Amino acid sequence: MLKKKSLIGLLTAVSLLGVMLTGCGSTPAADSKEIKIGGNFELTGGVANYGKQTMNGVQLAFKEANAAGGVLGKKIVLVTADNKSEPSEATNAITKLITQDKVSLVMGPVASSNVLATLQVGQDNKIPVITATGTNTKITVDNGKVRPYAFRSCFIDPFQGTVMANFATKTLKAKTAVIFIDNSSDYSKGLAESFEAQFVKDGGTIVGKEAFLQKDQDFKSTLTKIKVMNADTIFIPAYYEEVGKIAKQARELGINVPLIGTDGFDDPKVVEIAGVEALNNTFFSNHYSAQDTDPRIQKFVAAFKAEYGQEPNALAALGYDAALMVIDSIKRANSTDPAKLRDALEQTKDLQVVTGVITMDANHNPIKSGVVIEMKDGKQVFKEKINP
Repeated sequence: MLKKKSLIGLLTAVSLLGVMLTGCGSTPAADSKEIKIGGNFELTGGVANYGKQTMNGVQLAFKEANAAGGVLGKKIVLVTADNKSEPSEATNAITKLITQDKVSLVMGPVASSNVLATLQVGQDNKIPVITATGTNTKITVDNGKVRPYAFRSCFIDPFQGTVMANFATKTLKAKTAVIFIDNSSDYSKGLAESFEAQFVKDGGTIVGKEAFLQKDQDFKSTLTKIKVMNADTIFIPAYYEEVGKIAKQARELGINVPLIGTDGFDDPKVVEIAGVEALNNTFFSNHYSAQDTDPRIQKFVAAFKAEYGQEPNALAALGYDAALMVIDSIKRANSTDPAKLRDALEQTKDLQVVTGVITMDANHNPIKSGVVIEMKDGKQVFKEKINP
């Protein structure tokens, strides 16, 4: 009888120990001195420059917060995973961050297609996902319903498409346009739709639509077709790798009309790819300008240069802003509980960030301003400010 009781006691103790160990593995320890935030970024692959710039902005904001005493008395740590610029890898990355690294919130990815691939995982695990740069409307609203755990710190595609259509008709005085779209990109497709709708509404005519695929190298055949359309401008909603090659080849074919686009143009590598001359007479919408004399922007630019030895592009600024949103939400929630962070993000109001002031709307999109940038002799020049 004694042996039986001892055996039962031993089994009970082992069982309790198992429960304790399981609990420690599934959630961060209550007395942890760190707040773990996930970073699902494109660190290799086709848009690696975007991912690295955005991550650098996030890390700078967290470093500054930690230097000022941390958040809720704890050090905030960015745990990163490389999605290799691919949607399937983005899904794998967020799964790892949530199930293995036990993060409270996930930042990223950068590209809209990659963000869309992660949202169901965040929803299923009730972990907030905030993208600094994903502009596709479906990221926060799907089939008319707001995704409860999806947020962003950038403006959305319809805003960019509308801005560039208005810029084309009102500033460039364009009456005709060709749309040259990346058929492999949700980002590109959404921008093309909003640009076309506004350009036609403004009285313009879309005289042609052509397409390419990400990682294409030779665009001359299609550009030759576009040239004979004789449009006043060409709208290219795409990323810097393809934009640089398209601009270079378009100018080589004698296409000298304004090439216009969106924030996908914004990377120093575009100048390396296209060459300085090819980018003259090109314009794109963006989230901020490093040439803006606003003291907050200049302070950020100086800090980023000191940390990384280069000028921050808009993605770096947006990453920094998204990190400020996360820090602000943790403070207001007074917690790292994902549900409380979700609620705090949703209630973000009048938050001063580098690119302006952010108030979250009912669709989890920030209400904020933007700018149009002109490329002149390989340099970005502030052109116009756009209010929402």
